[in-house]
Amino acid sequence: MNSTSKLGSVYDFSFKALTGNQPLDLSAFKGKPLLIVNTASRCGFTGQYAGLEKLYQRYKDRGLVIIGVPSNDFSNQEPGSNEDIAQFCQINYGVSFPMAAKEIVSGKQAHPFYRWAKKVFGFGSAPKWNFHKYLIDKDGHLVEYFYSFTKPEAARLVKAIERVL
Repeated sequence: MNSTSKLGSVYDFSFKALTGNQPLDLSAFKGKPLLIVNTASRCGFTGQYAGLEKLYQRYKDRGLVIIGVPSNDFSNQEPGSNEDIAQFCQINYGVSFPMAAKEIVSGKQAHPFYRWAKKVFGFGSAPKWNFHKYLIDKDGHLVEYFYSFTKPEAARLVKAIERVL
């Protein structure tokens, strides 16, 4: 049993959907690899939305689900409402992957998923900025994380995704 198993799986967590105020239960994605990314609309990394959408289009038929989690944790770079964020993502990047409602992703008030990920991987694995990425395998276990500067099209990230497909 690996450390992720001892601490549970991603399927123990749920977000709220960005629009419609519906639950976004991660258990709905059992059997599919997940890439969970904290996002922001006014960040130097915001252009990664385009790469994430391309990645999603490339691998969604093989099971990959990308979930964007907007956060205003870092320098007020996501100040808008959930409706503003949804509109921004659609108009500017054609985002079609699931998006969660805005959440806290760092510190003691972080969403439970982010606190869990930090327990699994350790202190250094917590988001330090927007567009931090967590890769989860088909069994709901965290397998890797990528800092903000790792672009969605980076060979290292693509290879990791292909390993979990």
